[in-house]
Amino acid sequence: MNILGIETSCDETAAAVVRDGCEVVSNVVYTQIPLHRQYGGVVPELASRSHVEKIGEVIGKAIADARAAGVEELDAIAVTYGPGLSPALLVGLNAAKGLAMSTGAELVAINHIEAHLHTPFLYDAGSEAVPPPRLDRSYLGLAISGGHTNWIDIPRYGEYRTIGQTLDDAAGEAFDKASKLLGLGYPGGPVLDKIAREYGTENLIPFPKGRPREGVAALDGLEADLCVSFSGLKTALLRYVQRHDSGSFDVAQTVASYQEAIVQSVADRTRTALRRRRGIEALIVGGGVSLNSRLRTVLADLCEREGVKLLMAKPKFCGDNGAMIAGLAYYRRNVVGDDAMRVDATPSLEIG
Repeated sequence: MNILGIETSCDETAAAVVRDGCEVVSNVVYTQIPLHRQYGGVVPELASRSHVEKIGEVIGKAIADARAAGVEELDAIAVTYGPGLSPALLVGLNAAKGLAMSTGAELVAINHIEAHLHTPFLYDAGSEAVPPPRLDRSYLGLAISGGHTNWIDIPRYGEYRTIGQTLDDAAGEAFDKASKLLGLGYPGGPVLDKIAREYGTENLIPFPKGRPREGVAALDGLEADLCVSFSGLKTALLRYVQRHDSGSFDVAQTVASYQEAIVQSVADRTRTALRRRRGIEALIVGGGVSLNSRLRTVLADLCEREGVKLLMAKPKFCGDNGAMIAGLAYYRRNVVGDDAMRVDATPSLEIG
């Protein structure tokens, strides 16, 4: 089955064709980073305008590349309907609906967070195949990106329950805000990762590890010790900078210490979740922040100690992309056909 996936939840205009849920036949991503860099973050109105300008070109190229690879027709069209920025989601959603109506292909509406958890199972056509998800096995999912930091119980593939999450800022946002404060550029994650990697992990500043303030309860249905708060960490960084005159503190040391606080916060909750759920097949990690080299190292060491497989996407599939949307649609077809045609953009869509 060949499925076209369309993704416009934030600042990437993306489309891809995926065969049988895992084999990526084509994958096109137009990034808006240069557009938003001067603002230090994504501007929703500018993002949606750019999606309108680029969506036709991106979809056209994804289909053309797939045809060049031998795909004659599409069996379905999948699209993100949430969570994300409402104006941005609407562009992709309406484009997908129009394409489905004109071609007669089935429409599948997809949850963006769930799609990130499918990325470790994607591989390029012609390359070595990756084992597909085992539908009868349980997993622990970690979706970690600019907008999300969620720990997700997956009793069997396709069934999801959020058990922990950030109570304020996502890890990716915490990286971006720190980079902006320190004048290091946007997006902050790759910049901080490079600086921290060169500095190392010795002689670090003891920044707080993201523990919510005492007395702050988790939301209903979540496990309090699997939740994290990065607002206090951001404040600690701000206070540290304010206490030092310009140039009187080591930027590399500060960056490495800040990153380590985020990474260890995530590792701590992940360890707790793994130990509480014995017998799982693997830890699945998806989202743009999963590109962070220190996080990958720490999670790999953690999973080895806990005796659990670690499944992480290839770097090209970590950020937002259409392949994860198309891939998941093959397995997760719960909003389809007429129901999908009636669905609206849902910025605060939850996983489940």
